[in-house]
Amino acid sequence: MHPDLSRPQLKIRRVNLDTGRENVVVISRRSKALRADIFRGFSRVELRLDGKVLLATLLITDDDALAAPDEIGLSEPAFRRFAQAAGTLVMVTPASPPESLEAVRAKIRGRTLSRAEIGAIIDDLAHYRYSDMEIAAFLIGSASFITSDELLSLTAAMAEAGTQLVWPDPIVVDKHCIGGIPGNRTSMVVVPIVAAHGLPIPKTSSRAITSPAGTADTMEVLARVNVGVEEMKAIVSTCNGCLIWGGHVNLSPADDVLISVERPLSLDTREQMVASIMSKKIAAGSTHLLIDIPVGPTAKVTSAVEAMRLRKMFEFVGDRFGRTVEVITTDGRQPIGNGIGPVLEANDVMAVLGNDPDAPRDLREKSLRLAAHLLEHDPKLRGGAGYARARELLDNGAALKQMQRIIDAQGPSNCSTELGHLSFDIKAAHDGVVTEIDCLRLNRLARTAGAPLDKGAGIRLFKKIGDRVEQGEPLYRVYTFDQPEYDLAATATAADAGYAIKDRDTLQGGTAP
Repeated sequence: MHPDLSRPQLKIRRVNLDTGRENVVVISRRSKALRADIFRGFSRVELRLDGKVLLATLLITDDDALAAPDEIGLSEPAFRRFAQAAGTLVMVTPASPPESLEAVRAKIRGRTLSRAEIGAIIDDLAHYRYSDMEIAAFLIGSASFITSDELLSLTAAMAEAGTQLVWPDPIVVDKHCIGGIPGNRTSMVVVPIVAAHGLPIPKTSSRAITSPAGTADTMEVLARVNVGVEEMKAIVSTCNGCLIWGGHVNLSPADDVLISVERPLSLDTREQMVASIMSKKIAAGSTHLLIDIPVGPTAKVTSAVEAMRLRKMFEFVGDRFGRTVEVITTDGRQPIGNGIGPVLEANDVMAVLGNDPDAPRDLREKSLRLAAHLLEHDPKLRGGAGYARARELLDNGAALKQMQRIIDAQGPSNCSTELGHLSFDIKAAHDGVVTEIDCLRLNRLARTAGAPLDKGAGIRLFKKIGDRVEQGEPLYRVYTFDQPEYDLAATATAADAGYAIKDRDTLQGGTAP
């Protein structure tokens, strides 16, 4: 197909700009094809070539190193998605706003949306046709209220927008934790246990957005997680399970777009959370799903009442989509395991799988409990035998062997396994007992130290709730690689270390000396 020479054309230039999720393009103020003066800042343009269309936010530059007068510079995300060679002539025109934005405006005004309207919004989101401002408008409108029918429509549309996996087995199990608890890498213990038993568990996980490590970030310390759909199927066929990054197999792509905007705005509504999780599990082909809801003062869910409401929503959606959903609440008062950050968490996981006597007992026990719930779905296993079977597979080394098979099948990782070479300890200011640990504070501190970008950055915990401490005794150690992160982390811990320690006499009802 020959380009339409009657329309404005510019040559593609690849610009080394990481604009996150958003498509951004740059033209020269002296552009030969587009009059820059008629575009106000952050206008939207449409790029067309051989039936391919890309909507992008437009920036104007005076720097020919970004875009010459006959060029249009594409940021890295835009260049990757448009997938055309540098130097190719492309038609550029002002972009009309997506038609589905009218439904977004209606939602903001308080109207309930139809399934078709929600489907159109999700389709535009999945194809990157919305700016961050427009995504925020949809999230804010949905945060005001969302009906049960809208929740179902949103879940269905998000599940249908990307890859939909189908497995040959009648029972395909999966688990998901709603997050917020540092070091909670139970999936990396549960998957090899369940897979060693023989139940298929194709686990797709997320990367960290606001936490110091997602399961995919931690697994990447041990093995490659950027695995495609066909390769994923082959791994599951061979190993009964996998631990891969869900973004690479394109499950519920609109959800990734929504999350990238809602997290910085703290718009994590319960309905959106349920639609997000369930859409990915439905798209992943799971038939039996276990949801872990940690409850604690600094967790995402802070009360039993809130957890019950969330449980009912998960069960409601699961029933409508023909999925067996079991929801359990767990202790979310403190981190799980001894490490926070990819390398430290991977070390914890392998210590548990290897039955190391120094392995964190809380990670081991919680993983066994979760694995037991999933194993109970095996009709060949007698009721109530799930925990004993899970413990048997862990104790006899079968789970470790299965994990090694999964690692070998996914392939080696190129990530460094070294801990940060700069470190400092946070010490107890006085004698006493640890009574509270701020999960949110420690998550932020580990990110300040460089995790998950620096795999070996993070926090090693020495004390948990209920532990006795003496003045000057280390509570935890912070690892970083660079001096700026070291200084920032040290400043953050000086302001608030995230631990509460009470005198023993105070706890016993007496008066502290």
